[in-house]
Amino acid sequence: MTHLNFPRLGKGIAVLATLCVFGSAQADEPQGFLQNIHKHLTLTSTVPDNGDQNPYAIVVAPVSAGKIQKDDVLVDNFNNAANLQGVGTTIVDYNPTSKQLSLFAQLPHDLPQCPGGVGLSTAMTMLKSGWVIVGSTPSNDGTTDTKGAGCLIVLDPNGKVADVWSGPNINDPWGNMAVIDNGSSATLFVSNAGFGMGSSKGTPPVVTQSTVLRLELSIADGKPPVIKNQTVVAGGFSAQADKAVFLVGPTGLALGKDDKLYVSDTVANRISEIWDATTRTTSAGVGRTLTHDGLLMRPLALATAPNGHLLTTNGLNGKVVEIDPQTGKQLYAQWIDANKAQVPPGNGDLFGIAMTPTGDGFYYVEDDVNTLVLAK
Repeated sequence: MTHLNFPRLGKGIAVLATLCVFGSAQADEPQGFLQNIHKHLTLTSTVPDNGDQNPYAIVVAPVSAGKIQKDDVLVDNFNNAANLQGVGTTIVDYNPTSKQLSLFAQLPHDLPQCPGGVGLSTAMTMLKSGWVIVGSTPSNDGTTDTKGAGCLIVLDPNGKVADVWSGPNINDPWGNMAVIDNGSSATLFVSNAGFGMGSSKGTPPVVTQSTVLRLELSIADGKPPVIKNQTVVAGGFSAQADKAVFLVGPTGLALGKDDKLYVSDTVANRISEIWDATTRTTSAGVGRTLTHDGLLMRPLALATAPNGHLLTTNGLNGKVVEIDPQTGKQLYAQWIDANKAQVPPGNGDLFGIAMTPTGDGFYYVEDDVNTLVLAK
């Protein structure tokens, strides 16, 4: 199914108008990435044979290895067939050439090495060495009442568990990873939203204990990655248990120029900037506010467009927002999921986002209908 989507009017039109006031030489030049996105193509259902649903993470394969072909799109599922959150155990693989979906991995929910078991989150990446690393934010009943601390699971390129990482710095790896991959070494950034998290009953309190953890990996030929160093580079972000969405916490991570890491501080409705991300030895706390409120409506996943701008999906409507990280200006909001079954349209439908290999568009998932979509 193909449908056209256009930038949001209303509040956003003032932003667009401001951006169009340039000299005549610049009048016809695109000032952002979303201006050039006009088509949204539904590619596939993300539901495997076991019925898992609620697609979260999206990763584009950097290499061919094992079951995976270069440029395949990996998507994991957070919910099981009964729609219980924190118990999804599958990763599916969409091949853009054949247009076929296959099962990459199906893990046991009760994985002994992972505290609380398996519920696959948005924390997922594939390294150039072929290893896939995915986070678990697990539950036994679909709520935070029974959540465990979770872990990071290392899979070989055929979807088999090779290692499991847990420990005091890991508590519900939640947000999409930011990655620097040098082949024989890699640096991962992952947010942890489970610290201090309690029950979702009543009106759960907001806790300010979520962190961003930097993991420095060594990768020998044919051997699983090994953690050489781990550093909490940011902390004090807000998180809250939530019946509808399990939990709300820092979700998006993206690297920018000048060794900056951007974090979508979801509860605070802002994008945070962490400086000296790869070299700092202490926590920057919640960092500096790059931008807040405005077009943001509970910002979730983050991605960096080819022009260096940030794209973030909104959790409380079906829009993606483009931000210039040099100025903090929110440039555009495009309504990519206008499903009126939710109020506002698309509310709660968007989560993961990943750029296409050619940089001319992005992949996203629509949680309400369990589909992978290409925007270009």
